Amino acid sequence: MRRYLLRRLAESAVTFLLATVVVFAGVRALPGDPARALAGEDATPELLAAIREQYGLDQPLLVQYTRYVTTSLTGDLGTSLRTGLPVRDMLAQALPVTVELALLSLAIAVLIGVLAGVVAAVRRGRPAEWIANGFALLGLSIPNFWLGLMGILWLSVALGLFPASGYVPFLTDPLGNLHRMVMPAVVLGTGLAAVIMRQTRASMLEALSADYVRTARAKGLAERQVIGVHALRNSLIVVVTIAGLQLGVLISGAVVTERIFAIPGFGKLTVDAVFQRDYPIIQGVVLVTATAYIVINLLVDLLYSVIDPRIRVA
Repeated sequence: MRRYLLRRLAESAVTFLLATVVVFAGVRALPGDPARALAGEDATPELLAAIREQYGLDQPLLVQYTRYVTTSLTGDLGTSLRTGLPVRDMLAQALPVTVELALLSLAIAVLIGVLAGVVAAVRRGRPAEWIANGFALLGLSIPNFWLGLMGILWLSVALGLFPASGYVPFLTDPLGNLHRMVMPAVVLGTGLAAVIMRQTRASMLEALSADYVRTARAKGLAERQVIGVHALRNSLIVVVTIAGLQLGVLISGAVVTERIFAIPGFGKLTVDAVFQRDYPIIQGVVLVTATAYIVINLLVDLLYSVIDPRIRVA
């Protein structure tokens, strides 16, 4: 186990370094001049030169990259070009909002996807499977932005069941927070639920035809115990893999959903930073997302041996 952890940590360090290169190069490839975006179109050359010198934009790219990596390792992600606030503080305000939305979406997706996948596998060839497959196809086909707009139109405007937009911190008003976050979480988790349903169904069908399931039935175990203890547990490896990978996708891909529902998370922060050419914020957002991917993948690998004792990470 120790050797495995050391190897994975070394791989994670290399991945993190490569991520910093991609982030730094990608941000610099964006069209436009951040100094001009900060000073305005009518800025004088002297003012532009002063801004570039103040923020180190006049330095060679290698010098800028070295300073970026060095400060990032110490937790200093720089200062916003637009607001002058530390990027770390701005991310600390936006990240919990996006993480909450991603976790709620993941919980809804796993609950719906696993239940629908188990029903589709157990009721193979029956109307329950056809209905589950139909909902999965709809979930994969409908874009999140359209589903979000329809949710606002019908559930908020027409029926008044949920607020159309806005955000309330959980610690301030837990019920109000959940009331506002349920609809965005459902919108964001619909596509993931369809993916989990399809993969759970395929894994359950394979497990139900295995020898150990036939042996469990021959021993006289109840069908509920055969499905829940033997077949489902061995199918959870696929679910954990998808959920772990998709959690990072939800954190980075909640931009559209957050913009639709006016949620002050990574989405608003990222879009504003791109339009304003705010390099430090863009770099900070992407770097945090890449780090989340690395950590989540490591945790998923460690969870394999917990779910299935036959798997040994060592």
